Amino acid sequence: MTAAEVTKAADELREAARTNTACSPVRTYVTGVEAAYAVQRVNVERGLAAGRLIVGRKIGLTSPAVQAQLGVDQPDFGTLFADMAVAEHGSVPAGRLIQPKVEAEVALVLKADLPHRDCTVVDVLRATDFALPALEIVDSRIAGWDISLVDTVADNASSGLFVLGGTPVPLTGLDLRGVRMTMTRGGEVVSEGTGADCLGSPLNAAAWLASTLAAMGDPLRAGDVVLTGALGPMAVAAPGDRFEARISQLGRVAVEFAAEFTTEGDRS
Repeated sequence: MTAAEVTKAADELREAARTNTACSPVRTYVTGVEAAYAVQRVNVERGLAAGRLIVGRKIGLTSPAVQAQLGVDQPDFGTLFADMAVAEHGSVPAGRLIQPKVEAEVALVLKADLPHRDCTVVDVLRATDFALPALEIVDSRIAGWDISLVDTVADNASSGLFVLGGTPVPLTGLDLRGVRMTMTRGGEVVSEGTGADCLGSPLNAAAWLASTLAAMGDPLRAGDVVLTGALGPMAVAAPGDRFEARISQLGRVAVEFAAEFTTEGDRS
């Protein structure tokens, strides 16, 4: 794949994000996962050049249910910027995202670097300061979520926004494999799962990410937020929706989506 093709795909995805208008799949000319990550890096570097601040990484496609929803068979990763964070119990403005979906996750916050290519779960445990319940609000710049692994990787792993719970929980005595998650939309259960549904454990997912990034020469660092991946299926979000996730041993986290306005000053 040529540099011009990488730039073309990055341009299309960036323009889709800028205009909030989804584009066609880029897999028609982006060939292979390595090329897709090259596309992702172009837009990450553009974000840094524009003054955006990286605060961590997200792991995607860790849940068999989510893999089945999107027709893929392996995890991926993307970059978290500070301007993607939404305050707990905060509100996502109408029109901020193109076609948002919500998933509940375990977030880890690191206190040490993870620089080795053969990172283990023990390494992750030693490097983690605390865990938090989290909601990831995923979005796709690809029309109709018509994505392959190549499309989502190029599109920063379909990143949108994220919400972190406010009460840190140390890992000592915490069984992340055994945590149980229930997510509601407007009080109705829309997703359920366990820590074991995330690559066997969120710690396995974090070790995979740490090893992968170290091999690429861009390791996880102290202070990074790591969204370890969905514990259950994604749920579509619409204006006016309120989501809350309860994760045993970790607590709750919630977010709202602002209602649309039909006329100036009037809510739909």
